Amino acid sequence: MSTTSLTADLPVPDHAGRLRAALLAADFTADGLLDRLGASAYAALARSETVPALRATRGEGALDTLVRLFLLQQRTPYERARAALPLDEALADGWVVRDGDEVLAAVDVRPYGGPDGEDWYIVSDLGCAVGGASGAGGRGEGVVLGVGGASTTLAGLTVRAPVASALDLGTGSGIQALHATRHATRVTATDLNPRALGFTRLTLALSGAPEADLRAGSLFEPVASETYDLIVSNPPFVISPGARLTYRDGGMGGDDLCRTLVRQAGERLNDGGYAQFLANWQHVEGEDWKDRVRSWVPRGCDAWIVQREVQDVTQYTELWLRDAGDHRAAPEEYRERYEAWLDEFEARGTKAVGFGWITLRKSGAKEPSVLVEEWPHPIEQPLGETVRAHFARQDYLRARDDAALLADHFVLASEVVQEQVGPPGAEDPEHVVLRQNRGMRRATRVDAVGAGFAGVCDGTLGAGRILDAIAQLMGEDPVTLRDRTPRAIRLLVEEGFLEPARRDGRG
Repeated sequence: MSTTSLTADLPVPDHAGRLRAALLAADFTADGLLDRLGASAYAALARSETVPALRATRGEGALDTLVRLFLLQQRTPYERARAALPLDEALADGWVVRDGDEVLAAVDVRPYGGPDGEDWYIVSDLGCAVGGASGAGGRGEGVVLGVGGASTTLAGLTVRAPVASALDLGTGSGIQALHATRHATRVTATDLNPRALGFTRLTLALSGAPEADLRAGSLFEPVASETYDLIVSNPPFVISPGARLTYRDGGMGGDDLCRTLVRQAGERLNDGGYAQFLANWQHVEGEDWKDRVRSWVPRGCDAWIVQREVQDVTQYTELWLRDAGDHRAAPEEYRERYEAWLDEFEARGTKAVGFGWITLRKSGAKEPSVLVEEWPHPIEQPLGETVRAHFARQDYLRARDDAALLADHFVLASEVVQEQVGPPGAEDPEHVVLRQNRGMRRATRVDAVGAGFAGVCDGTLGAGRILDAIAQLMGEDPVTLRDRTPRAIRLLVEEGFLEPARRDGRG
């Protein structure tokens, strides 16, 4: 079947500029929605509950009309739609369809706020955005979802340095490609599903963003041997028995799709380039999951892999059966599908499934830095700058032996606070904790030397001179202290509590 036939039911963006102007004029934006619906109804939409939003939009203004039409997929009187839209163009281009005296949306159009206050729109299949009028279940394998938690997580993680070229692999409705147009000269977006490329085209056009180079195909096949400065992907990472749903099921056994994607990314990156993915991986009986994902890292790349969540196989199965709407099937059919998932996991020795982020950076280092960690704790998005800084610190530490480290000057990161822990009224704390209030929000316990060292790091004195002063105050041998402290300093730098000082003394 041709690409044209698969996308024949989609709107065309011929008059997207006029439609965008009408949406903006009505304040059909992320901020406008929050103001109109109120926090309670707005939050209910994220739970796929539409009744509060329906109650909040019973007026006859343009914004109420657009919310009901495009967000809640309600039938709208023809004249009301004409008052809110350039209706002739919207009908001709296929954004809406007419049924007698009423108008219906042909696609879900969802306001989405860009990182610098941009008013963007994500276009997807009806009812398939988070908070849409219905779920994705039962929509068929070609369904294209809108913006969701995974999409926004990846967007927040992505390093946003200006680059010449960016690749959004498995673009879906085009969210990552849309973000990339802000800082990449050339954006390429690929997807196995041709309909997804059609939706990406609509998302970019309605958001007033530059066009992207859209290519159909699986994994890196559409880009052959081309290389990029940034690769991002929210792939179909679900580990399932088969490939029923293109938008989520990878079509390979177990976690092979994520492994293949990560391994092949190294040769598609330019020097210094980043590849950032969301992924699932198996926890297999008798195997350390960290060793499993560490083995995926390609040569010449530093990596930072963070496991955010783990589900046992029953929790995981139930999550994705609900996602597909299988929980609404006949009991015997649901049981059969549940059994198929558990049979698949049993055959592979899988006891649980991990979810997290994988970031590669093409460093070319002889001894790459590969950090694999579990971090289920709260974080603060966006994390793109935190990710960039992590790899910059690896470069710094790799280039310095202990003598060079002690000669350098450091500053305490601006968001770090110190906590003293111990019984109330005690003269001295049992221990001291340094805690970050931004980014990963890490906390680390330090001894008296570490606390004293961090507390006076303002870029004025070199690390060795600070340790000499601490040794004098504590009555310790300065040589011994210099010998045993660099490891602790490296850890504080690696985790972002200390920053190498610039010449002006700042971090």
